[in-house]
Amino acid sequence: MAGKSNKGRNRKVSHAATAAAAANSADQVVSSEKDSNSPSESVIVDANANGVPAVSESTIAQADVQESDTANSADEPKQGELHLYPVTVKTQSNEKLELQLNPGDSVMDIRQFLLDAPETCFFTCYDLVLHTKDGSTHHLEDYNEISEVADITTGGCTLEMVAALYDDRSIRAHVHRTRDLLSLSTLHASLSTSLALQYEMAQSKVSSSGDAAKTEVPELDGLGFMEDVSGSLGKLLSSSTQEIKCVESIVFSSFNPSPSHRRLVGDLIYLDVVTLEGHKYCITGTTKMFYVNSSTGNVLDPRPSKANSEATTLIGLLQKISSKFKKAFREILDRKASAHPFENVQSLLPPNSWLGLYPVPDHKRDAARAEDALTLSYGSELIGMQRDWNEELQSCREFPHGTPQERILRDRALYKVTSDFVDAAINGAIGVISRCIPPINPTDPECFHMYVHNNIFFSFAVDSDLNHLSRKRASDIISINSSGKASHNFTSADGGISYGENAGESNGVVELAQVSSESQLAESEQATYASANNDLKGTKAYQEADVPGLHNLAMAIIDYRGHRVVAQSVLPGILQGDKSDSLLYGSVDNGKKISWNEDFHSKVLEAAKRLHLKEHTVLDGSGNVFKLAAPVECKGIVGSDDRHYLLDLMRVTPRDANYTGLGSRFCIMRPELITAFCQVEAAEKSKGQSKPEGEAIVNPDSSEASGIKESANHEVNVTATSDVSQDATKEGKVETVQECSSASEESSDSCDGILFNPNAFTEFKLAGSQDEIAADEENVRKVSLYLADVVLPKFIQDLCTLEVSPMDGQTLTEALHAHGINIRYIGKVADGTKHLPHLWDLCSNEIVVRSAKHILKDVLRETEDHDLGPAIAHLFNCFFGSCQAVRGKVTASNVQSRNQMKEHAGHPSSSKSSRSQARWKDRVAARKHHSSYMNVNSDTLWSDLKEFAKLKYQFELPEDARLWVKKVSVMRNLCQKVGISVAARKYDFNAATPFETSDILNLQPVVKHSVPVCSEAKNLVEMGKVQLAEGLLSEAYTLFSEAFSILQQVTGPMHREVANCCRYLAMVLYHAGDMAGAIMQQHKELIINERCLGLDHPDTAHSYGNMALFYHGLNQTELALRHMSRALLLLSLSSGPDHPDVAATFINVAMMYQDIGKMDTALRYLQEALKKNERLLGEEHIQTAVCYHALAIAFNCMGAFKLSHQHEKKTYDILVKQLGEEDSRTKDSQNWMKTFKMRELQMNVQKQKGQAFNAASTQKAIDILKAVAAAGGSGNSGASANNSLNAALLGETLPRGRGFDERAARAAAEVRKKAVAKGLLIRPHGLPAQALPPLTQLLNIINSSGATPDASVSGATDDSKKEANGHSLAEPSDEKKDVSEPGREAQAPAGLGKGLGSLDAKKQKTKAKVAA
Repeated sequence: MAGKSNKGRNRKVSHAATAAAAANSADQVVSSEKDSNSPSESVIVDANANGVPAVSESTIAQADVQESDTANSADEPKQGELHLYPVTVKTQSNEKLELQLNPGDSVMDIRQFLLDAPETCFFTCYDLVLHTKDGSTHHLEDYNEISEVADITTGGCTLEMVAALYDDRSIRAHVHRTRDLLSLSTLHASLSTSLALQYEMAQSKVSSSGDAAKTEVPELDGLGFMEDVSGSLGKLLSSSTQEIKCVESIVFSSFNPSPSHRRLVGDLIYLDVVTLEGHKYCITGTTKMFYVNSSTGNVLDPRPSKANSEATTLIGLLQKISSKFKKAFREILDRKASAHPFENVQSLLPPNSWLGLYPVPDHKRDAARAEDALTLSYGSELIGMQRDWNEELQSCREFPHGTPQERILRDRALYKVTSDFVDAAINGAIGVISRCIPPINPTDPECFHMYVHNNIFFSFAVDSDLNHLSRKRASDIISINSSGKASHNFTSADGGISYGENAGESNGVVELAQVSSESQLAESEQATYASANNDLKGTKAYQEADVPGLHNLAMAIIDYRGHRVVAQSVLPGILQGDKSDSLLYGSVDNGKKISWNEDFHSKVLEAAKRLHLKEHTVLDGSGNVFKLAAPVECKGIVGSDDRHYLLDLMRVTPRDANYTGLGSRFCIMRPELITAFCQVEAAEKSKGQSKPEGEAIVNPDSSEASGIKESANHEVNVTATSDVSQDATKEGKVETVQECSSASEESSDSCDGILFNPNAFTEFKLAGSQDEIAADEENVRKVSLYLADVVLPKFIQDLCTLEVSPMDGQTLTEALHAHGINIRYIGKVADGTKHLPHLWDLCSNEIVVRSAKHILKDVLRETEDHDLGPAIAHLFNCFFGSCQAVRGKVTASNVQSRNQMKEHAGHPSSSKSSRSQARWKDRVAARKHHSSYMNVNSDTLWSDLKEFAKLKYQFELPEDARLWVKKVSVMRNLCQKVGISVAARKYDFNAATPFETSDILNLQPVVKHSVPVCSEAKNLVEMGKVQLAEGLLSEAYTLFSEAFSILQQVTGPMHREVANCCRYLAMVLYHAGDMAGAIMQQHKELIINERCLGLDHPDTAHSYGNMALFYHGLNQTELALRHMSRALLLLSLSSGPDHPDVAATFINVAMMYQDIGKMDTALRYLQEALKKNERLLGEEHIQTAVCYHALAIAFNCMGAFKLSHQHEKKTYDILVKQLGEEDSRTKDSQNWMKTFKMRELQMNVQKQKGQAFNAASTQKAIDILKAVAAAGGSGNSGASANNSLNAALLGETLPRGRGFDERAARAAAEVRKKAVAKGLLIRPHGLPAQALPPLTQLLNIINSSGATPDASVSGATDDSKKEANGHSLAEPSDEKKDVSEPGREAQAPAGLGKGLGSLDAKKQKTKAKVAA
């Protein structure tokens, strides 16, 4: 940290202290978000310490504070909450400011608070002295907690900042800090903030001229984005913040280093400064201060130039010598203060941006930037000792974690160390791939080179999938001459390979006829993409199991320029000695010799229980029997620090029995699947104690599966049939899950029964009786079948009913994983969704992108540095345009040569000699056949893609795949996966070559890591969701606030999970009727999503959608529409224009226009939405009915009752078909029809009387509607009762930007299980609503309220999706069937806003259930 005093710096710090330091410096992260409205944080209370949040929010802040106070005052402090005490600080410049501190804060924390306060942000070098009430003074050491020194709870304590002496390191840090302060580049202003500010300004201008409401509401071109997606690329990026200039330049002078005679009197550095006035100064930095010296020209004159030009800080000095500097610096501080606190915080691992500004901004001279760039350190610290990552990580793991506060400290330390590690690993990997870091084993073949840099160990992984592809080709050529046996083997291998997502260390792959077993074994030593991925997952799993005394290494996987590098912390002692003697467990040579140790085994066994792994016996090469509880090839090693380390965790879950071909050694199942399966099994057991065991398990599953299969394969009438089968399966499912958790609590032994043998279906020999082995294999087979026959069809069905609604490749992947489905099954998902164009597009585009990624990386690997730009541009042209090879046509021999090269470079296992051919020899070969990318043209590229998709995903791409690929979404997806960024300009995808070399702006590393999450906060959020679902708003608020507070301390505000908390807090406040508070929380979520997930991530789009609905709730419709416009732009980039969510957003926009009387615009949007839904979901989908109903209401507002009646009739017909006539929603629709008919007759009567139907009467009709809706139906007076259907139907659909987020998946399954176990019902249902707000609000906001309870329960996705998309309509939800409600007739029509009303209902319902 910049500000350590000398004392702190020169101490030798023990390892534990380093770890503590890491823990404390974690707060650098927590810094500026300490924002004044979260009462549970240590904050600076000074007036503009963190600046008031954007003007429009200052009022909101108070609302929020009160809200949270009321929530918390009732209870004693919860875990994660802090008591704060005021402490006055006397600054170096003798000003006073007050800090709110907690006794647990460390001195580092206080330094961080002071770095964030505008009055003290430029002091970096000082000691802190604490004066207590009794007059004693204490010098504070950086790593102390305040409580260790003095008790601040008694009050009367003051802190004093005492200037410390600079030294070489701290003075440089000071200059660096000063430059940072003078730049606005650290400020990431969100578009939402600037929209709100513009709106405020516009309002204040208007307020002077009486007609505030009539500020013209813009016609937003939302439909335009949809028609011209490529053209809207440029609108995504806002130009970077306008810099405010304070000085012309501050650079290290060429007088440095100071001459020896000047060193002796304290000169440390010389700086050359040019002020805005144009004066040049040479400044001396000494151990005590900075002053202007008298040097001019080329000779140093160290004498001070004028008396007053000296100061203890550089900024202080500049303020004295330049008045323009003073003014500009004030402006910068004001700008930073007016921003939202979250916009100032640094995000630890920011996402790569796939678009860059266009035209490319001018590159200007910047001496400071140049200085920084000259030191090529690849992430290591230049001065002082390198960080010992492993020691820091393991010490943090060993922190005590008995109390909540200790757990927070430990989680924070772990989070900080792993984030720093990942950051250093990325820098190191770039150095390794750019060949700037020498290998530690230069004599070995190049693919086995290993590197150590900055205490991180790097090695390469190869892309085995591509090798399978090239091998398959070669074999097709050779198989003619090879023996029959070989080709027979090949086909079987092929069967296996084709399956492998993780077709991994091709242990048994028959590579052409001549491969010897030795070379195969050698090949299996080489890490592949799949084994690296699995190793990372395994490491994560063991970290989460958290067994004391069992350690793992920190790990990250970095993909850059086509190479994959695996980075790990260095195992203590491994580089010094021979590792064979320290191996205590597992095997180094694939099971020939197995080591075993009692002590180690007991720890591994403990972890195995938590991971559902079975203790089993295996044989080594000589036939000895060993008892293991982990995969054979894992390695248990005792490091030189005497800790037990477990490495190479490539198979922590069992093999996937659906993929047992030779190449699929690393096709393992996902941990989510294992967990789900165990819960279902436990439930079966507890249910089936009476039944004979075997059948208990099989029957329900198979019947369920067949039911689902039927429904999934029904192409057209999918909703009609699936509704029935779905209900059946849902009921079945709900019961099983419900019992499962109770079962797992009561009879843990039944759950223990389900343990899997990780070595089943592998080449290792299992000992034990035949029956036992067969039973183990049967167990693994059962899960594999469960995946194929239950999970997969259920997932496909959820996609079809829009219960899970992914928007782009990333969210689709997350949804699959959350359900426990591996990506290798994506071909099957695509086949199951053929009848819904948007889903088929999504899956097939993802397959195309994933295949293209492998081919693109392969070409990048063989491309020289100077050819990277042209190579990427050429490949993009082949992919998106129709481009010929650069030089001549590609002949078969060329393709062949490429394959041979691949054999050399990536997979040199055919013989020892070829393996030692290093990368550059291949490069020479590559140059002979021109650069390899030159040989690619559109036809070869697409035929490769088709082959790859067939081989890896068993998916047949259609012949014309090139034409229907969604160009922009695919380009975005591909850029994100490979780390490319392109210019944000309009591309003409119909041209033969849409891209030019100048469009490729950057190539960035793409990282996978295992940064830990905070389980404590996660559980609080889950509990909060359950409370929210029951309608217990204040309880939910307390839980979410608590989770927010804990996460804030552990990860700092820039984290996905924090955004999650903010979203739920916004929901709760929204339901409590506090719009302003909701906007505030939603704004935080939006900023975090933009920073952590990316500007155009679907979650960010949904944040904008939700913001819009909340603003609309405050009647700030113009601002709401601007947010909607942004949401539509983002959706058009991520999913393209064809997606049900886009249609849902259109309905929302239409409602807003309708509210401000722009009926023509509203109708345009509604008709677009209707067209989309009919095209994407079919004419008889519930969503389509919703569009018709919205149109009917719109025509009604215009007084066109005849059209209203016609549209409502269509709604009614669809509902009858989908839900039957008895469903309340169908009846509501029928009543609407009557109402419209009645009005039509009235109108005709009036016309006959000759009264023109003027606007006033229309207005009257609308007022009546509002009044009626407000009355909320008692169920008799036909019209009045059912007017609220308006709200209902629309409310459901007006899918607020939907409560969305694909995380759903993740949480959904879990939550649902837990909730069901507790007897909570999770489906949406409409029950008597309390007094309702006026219709317009219902209409427009309810959509957002759909975002609620149910949504929340299932990870705000699953169910919310349903609601969002009008699905509560779609399902006669299971509960309605099995709970016959007494008050059923009187209930307000369907889903009247999942507002407080339905929440209330929830309470009654759950109570009833509990009582039962």
